[in-house]
Amino acid sequence: MKLSIAFLASVGSAAAFSNSAFSGKSVNAVRGQSSLNMVTGTGVNGFGRIGRLVTRILMDDPTTDLNAINAGSASTDYMAYQYKYDTIHGKASGTVDIDGDFLILNGKRIETTRCRDPKEVNWGAKNAHYVCESTGVFLTKEKAQAIIDGGAKKVIYSAPGKDDTQTIVMGVNQDEYDGSENFISCASCTTNGLAPMVKCINDNFGIEEALMTTVHAMTATQAVVDSSSRKDWRGGRAASGNIIPSSTGAAKAVTKVIPSLQGKLTGMAFRVPTIDVSVVDLTCKLTKPTTFEEICATIKANAENGKMGPFLGYCDEPLVSTDFEGDFRSSIFDASASIMLNPQFVKLIAWYDNEWGYSARVVDLMKHCAAVDAKVSA
Repeated sequence: MKLSIAFLASVGSAAAFSNSAFSGKSVNAVRGQSSLNMVTGTGVNGFGRIGRLVTRILMDDPTTDLNAINAGSASTDYMAYQYKYDTIHGKASGTVDIDGDFLILNGKRIETTRCRDPKEVNWGAKNAHYVCESTGVFLTKEKAQAIIDGGAKKVIYSAPGKDDTQTIVMGVNQDEYDGSENFISCASCTTNGLAPMVKCINDNFGIEEALMTTVHAMTATQAVVDSSSRKDWRGGRAASGNIIPSSTGAAKAVTKVIPSLQGKLTGMAFRVPTIDVSVVDLTCKLTKPTTFEEICATIKANAENGKMGPFLGYCDEPLVSTDFEGDFRSSIFDASASIMLNPQFVKLIAWYDNEWGYSARVVDLMKHCAAVDAKVSA
């Protein structure tokens, strides 16, 4: 049986890709180190945009062991092509080979399946105990239970949950995970791009109220040319030629991981015709009067010395969006783009690679869950 996710299988010729054709270089980026000393058996359910990047990051991480990928209708040779080549993130590191239903990445054999029902993958038998759910289909406990029934221990959604699934944002509320939940959401890329900066500001200065705007790169959900969307008329317009106002639940989702801000924070989005890297604008009224210099110093200290370091970044160079492609951090504060009106009213800017940075957080969350579970069972 096959997943109900379509892939363009007509790109190139399978015969053109021999085993020796697949090799490449990794993207250079800064990433925080995990405290996990064990090897985590992992799997990926869905081989779309995020699923492929999660796979790349898992393969470059010596503390993880990727053992299963449940893909869509794509053949193994096409999966190899999709994995190796990426318009934004370049060629995958290491070697990429195929052998029947197995992808061989950096010499590691990984079994691929095409099951509509993820229970049929038999994750546990393949030693894939921590599974990234990236099809966008299994985002409730009821639906994701099929992955657990297939032998997985935990399911980590690469999207906001559609029920009361626990939401964890690394660097913000990861300590709330105690091993009792089988389903964990990594929230959205924008929530991850916003929440670490919000936590830093709220913890040190207090936030009375705030509005967030994300200027967000195009995604695959948008139309290439003018199309139709009855739910969102503007959303049906050509992504490649318009700045499109849109709604987003990212700001409200921050209040799930920082409950003290409930009723104080909301936001919206502009979709713009770039293909990766987004930026959040947090305009907020502070509880405690301060100076812009103190805000910058506080964020920098947390980014460089605190436990938020792998997730919160600090930048004082005059950079633009492409400079953040491949950046592993969740939220990179831009000191030179941020401004202050008065000691209690500020506009704070943070960049995030909505693809690579977010995929790195999904992997970090998988590893964090494994580490906590290991302590609980010890």
